Amino acid sequence: MTETPEPPLGPEELAERKMRFLFGLRSKGVTEARVLAAMERIDRGQFVRGLFSARAYEDMPLPIACGQTISQPSIVGLMTQALDVGTRDTVLEVGTGSGYQAAVLACLARRVHTIDRHRRLVREAEELFRRLDLTNIVARAGDGSRGLPEQAPFDRILVTAAAEDPPGPLLSQLKIGGIMVLPVGQSDTVQSLIRVRRLETGFDYEELRPVRFVPLVEGMASD
Repeated sequence: MTETPEPPLGPEELAERKMRFLFGLRSKGVTEARVLAAMERIDRGQFVRGLFSARAYEDMPLPIACGQTISQPSIVGLMTQALDVGTRDTVLEVGTGSGYQAAVLACLARRVHTIDRHRRLVREAEELFRRLDLTNIVARAGDGSRGLPEQAPFDRILVTAAAEDPPGPLLSQLKIGGIMVLPVGQSDTVQSLIRVRRLETGFDYEELRPVRFVPLVEGMASD
């Protein structure tokens, strides 16, 4: 027996869900005005398809293609807030996924480079970026664990998959004074979100909160 998608939401119900969505972000600690404005502008419902589309405004991760997930909105908001993106910043995002996080970042930064090992996800995200007229995002398929050395250094780096330690290539592509936010941990049950600041003398590490992300995998996917 196959499930059938729920009927589309009416305008009033959709508006109410979006209002609850923003209220929920604030209640989880997303309080920076620019971040909230970006997440109000970028409709998460555009990035969730199929059976789960009716749950787009709930604060939960949801499955997407290629065995990946779209992160729960409060985590997207908290990671974006921790990244402290300025209007002149160039950002690298590792792990395009649905494209939702990159779209939020695009509302805050001068330019966003996003990379994913799944070509299908990159193609689908690019289509959404065009539809939303987000012209300051460059998406490409590649091994995100190696970053984008030809575009480095970056003011900000955000990683949406967990490694045991911050990858050396990504640390080396961060500008002096730059910030990287990423989950680290040895398993999918014990992970911490950390913020790394690059200083003249090295790196400063700050643990933010426990999280759970898919693992950061080297190389390209076969899809």
